[in-house]
Amino acid sequence: TTAPALRLCLPISPPAAAASSSPPSFAVGRVSLRRRRRRRRRASFSGCRCSSSSHSEMEAGAGTALYPAHRCKTIYLVRHAQGIHNVEGEKDFAAYKSHALLDAQLTPLGWSQVDTLREHVTKSGLAKKIELVIVSPLLRTMQTAVGVFGGGNYTDGASASPLMVEGAGNSGRQPISSLNCPPFLAVEACREHLGVHPCDKRSSITKYRTLFPAIDFSLIKNDEDVLWGPDVIETDESVVARGMNLFDWLWTREEKEIAIVTHCGFLYHTLNTYGKGCHPTVAEELGKVFANCELRSMVLVDRSKLGSDTSRYNFAGKIPAGLDMPSDVADKKQAEEASKN
Repeated sequence: TTAPALRLCLPISPPAAAASSSPPSFAVGRVSLRRRRRRRRRASFSGCRCSSSSHSEMEAGAGTALYPAHRCKTIYLVRHAQGIHNVEGEKDFAAYKSHALLDAQLTPLGWSQVDTLREHVTKSGLAKKIELVIVSPLLRTMQTAVGVFGGGNYTDGASASPLMVEGAGNSGRQPISSLNCPPFLAVEACREHLGVHPCDKRSSITKYRTLFPAIDFSLIKNDEDVLWGPDVIETDESVVARGMNLFDWLWTREEKEIAIVTHCGFLYHTLNTYGKGCHPTVAEELGKVFANCELRSMVLVDRSKLGSDTSRYNFAGKIPAGLDMPSDVADKKQAEEASKN
């Protein structure tokens, strides 16, 4: 995999290709394997991939870095809450192939996890900072996203469509309002590994629009799931490629504080790739497996000028104009004049 054009946490060098302003897309690479979830459960830092030279270079240099604020975004990465597939898969890995788990919904415990995270983002003030929620278009991720970041209970006669209708996905929950919350955008590029496991196959967009009326599905081209196949599973490399494309694509958007509600495998493989070249401590933080309904905040750094925004807070200075020679330059100039005499 080539070096990413963006960097999470630490800004480091070289350029890469410019991001497209069109919605993120991805080619699907597949292998006939069934080991993805098992591998993630036993993953540890011992497998973290970092540059062998970066550690000594960073020890020799400064431990901190500066970067222009308008070339940074803050992203809040969230793994969905517990789904029925998580429960059955822990009991028997073969259950992941069960069609009874198609487009798995949250468990009652999962909804309790959603309520707990919602309380956290409200009390911490994060709920008021987020400008956009990007969500994988599967039932469990959309339930998690609207439950955590949505506008609370929906009241009949409200002026806006609800984010989620009552009981969506066998939830037994009250409808959720789209008022007093950020917009929600469904994006295919942050889905879980595609293929083999029915829990990772989405339902039709037509169905989702009836369950989640206020989520924007306009970036999804096909009503039915044409990306998922029953026989082969997407490669880790393909997941990483679309994850990096998604982060590049964020620079075509004006929002600076973005939540992304997605999946364990997507996060694990994408963030481990961004960990390459980082200090081992940072790489370890990036590469840890996400728990259900875990939230982590990251700084996304535009080190290749993919974005075009200018700072809202920078000020040019020298207005009104006047002499402003720095004292150290004045001292040097005076010394040069004295040496001539």
